[in-house]
Amino acid sequence: MKVDELIAKTKDSLEAKKVYAEPYEKDGITVIAAATVSGGSGGGTGRDDKGQEGEGGGFGLTAKPTGAFVIIDGKVRWEPAIDVNRLIATSGAVAIAALFVALRIVKAKMR
Repeated sequence: MKVDELIAKTKDSLEAKKVYAEPYEKDGITVIAAATVSGGSGGGTGRDDKGQEGEGGGFGLTAKPTGAFVIIDGKVRWEPAIDVNRLIATSGAVAIAALFVALRIVKAKMR
C-alpha cells in the first residue's frame, strides 16, 4: 500500500460515524450506541542494494463498545456497556491479591 493511500484510508477510518452508530428508534425510544475507537499506522520508504525503491505501510483499527445513549420522552441517559471479561479478570486479580495478603497475615501471627 502506498503511503498516500494509507493516509487517505486512515482519514476515512477516523470519523465520528465510526464512534457513534446510527440512531435506532422503536416504540418512542431512541438508542445511539457508542464505541471507543483507536488505531495505529506506520509507513516508510527504502532502497535496496540495486538502487530499487519501494514504499509501504499499514494501518490497524480496533473498536470496543462503551455504551449507548438512550433517549426517552426527550430525556437522555447514558447506559455503559459492561466488559464481562475485564470484570472477571479484575475480580480474579483482586481475589489473588487478597489471598496473598491473608497468607502474610497468618504467617505474621504464627511468629
